[in-house]
Amino acid sequence: MTGPADEGGAENRGGPEVSQAPGPEPEGAAVKVPRPRAPRTPEAAVVATGVLLVAGALLYDVVAVRTGHPARRWRAEIADELATRHLDDLWVLVGAGVATLLGGVLLWLAFAPGLRRWLPLRPHGGTGATIERAGIGHLLADRAAGLTGIEHLRIRIGRRRVRVTLVGPADPALVQRQLREELARVTLARPLRLDVRSARRAGGAAG
Repeated sequence: MTGPADEGGAENRGGPEVSQAPGPEPEGAAVKVPRPRAPRTPEAAVVATGVLLVAGALLYDVVAVRTGHPARRWRAEIADELATRHLDDLWVLVGAGVATLLGGVLLWLAFAPGLRRWLPLRPHGGTGATIERAGIGHLLADRAAGLTGIEHLRIRIGRRRVRVTLVGPADPALVQRQLREELARVTLARPLRLDVRSARRAGGAAG
């Protein structure tokens, strides 16, 4: 999923791999696009199933008591423990800690976007798309493979910056220009900053 966008401000509209045209925003400018959110369907299904089981068991026992049947032993024991144990009891503190931790995890799952491996592209015609960070790394690695003087190459892609470390006699400035052109073809909603550095062979930079 690549398209004509140049973080340096120049337009590039003739690449054969173009699949989307840029929006009306100026080239290289960041566009406010919501981060992709993970559906987290399995987690939601597990939580919903657990809540339904617990609520169903309690409801069944309450209905049984209302109809003249004795309460289940497990509910009577829980009620007795809650009535007799003090707040500073070890098991009460452990249970409260576990409940707090579980609640924090559920809140994080509810509000955290997730999908950190994916970066949003510029919207076109009301349609949004994303590209995986590894895909951008492969594009840059393929472009660097056609350059001379690069013995090893390491690419790290974050949410704001691409860090490239190379080993070899290649000119880092030339490599940066070439990789910036390739990176400009990816129509990211928030263009990434490119940082190309040269490392000595003894540094052990891996490609």
